[in-house]
Amino acid sequence: MSHTSGAQRRYNPLLDEWVLVSPAREQRPWQGQVSPPADTRRPAHDPDCYLCPGATRASGERNPNYAGVFVFDNDFPALMPEAREPQAPIHPLLQGPPEAGVCRVICFSPRHDLSLPRLSPSAVEAVVGAWTEEYRSLGARSNIGAVMIFENCGAMMGCSNPHPHGQIWASQSVPNVVAREQQGLAEYRRAHGECLLCAYAQLESARRERIVCENDGFLALVPYWAVWPFETLVVSRAHRASLAELAPGEPAQLADILRRVTIRYDNLFQTSFPYSFGLHQAMTHGAAHPEAHLHAHFLPPLLRSASIRKFLVGYELLATPQRDLTAETAAERLRAVSERHYSEAEPPLAPARH
Repeated sequence: MSHTSGAQRRYNPLLDEWVLVSPAREQRPWQGQVSPPADTRRPAHDPDCYLCPGATRASGERNPNYAGVFVFDNDFPALMPEAREPQAPIHPLLQGPPEAGVCRVICFSPRHDLSLPRLSPSAVEAVVGAWTEEYRSLGARSNIGAVMIFENCGAMMGCSNPHPHGQIWASQSVPNVVAREQQGLAEYRRAHGECLLCAYAQLESARRERIVCENDGFLALVPYWAVWPFETLVVSRAHRASLAELAPGEPAQLADILRRVTIRYDNLFQTSFPYSFGLHQAMTHGAAHPEAHLHAHFLPPLLRSASIRKFLVGYELLATPQRDLTAETAAERLRAVSERHYSEAEPPLAPARH
């Protein structure tokens, strides 16, 4: 699709929904909100940061002087380990069953000033190792149905603390999006006798239109059905249901691809790129899920520059998701930037045009 081509609907088989692609709208003038890029200059250690080594958190707990990855129970969890006693539904339209779970925080590094793309490859691999251990240990609990590992990066995404960290919410029930993807994967397997994401990874590898970067174990691409302007999907080449099934060497390959994608993000507009990131993998309630396929979503809001973002409002909220920038153009722009972080480049990289 070119800038002048007409609108097109694209199908998302994971969620069984459509996205409207309208490339002609990319040329419209912008007189809306402009958000100045956040100042990301920070000290290596901030004594007032609740997540830094040795700091006292809001709960009164004191962090150890950790030197690597640090995981602890969230001081303000959305889920508690013990749910209240179930009660009979008031009415079929007023159902509110109790929900139990565990919420944890994972600090990626003791360094207050380093985001994920600026960590060393070994440091990112250590994060992947911690994710894997948490998935295994939390998923082994009899009352946990799904383990959601995610990161909200940047104030624009509602991150309450700039220290590099993510979260892990392990819930009794399966979250909405995970359940919808699981249904899409299962239905495709029943209809076609193969894994949806295995087939899609092979298709994208052959076409080369939307690939951002790749290695022997993983592909990073802008999915055909992407909603966010520079959305990317990271998918394992081999059929792995979860982090726990990764073969030797694959955790390092996952760390490599995550680091390369986020460096490209930062380099696109020469800013610490905001995003929500999440890993989707097999549910953990005991049943086998041969259709499950490990993958990760990056959902970043920036649209034209470091100061202009995409808003999902109006038609997107009330009717159908819509995007202006085609997936192919977004992938091309991400491929064009360096994998050397702009903060380390010499001379400085030229900013991307709006």
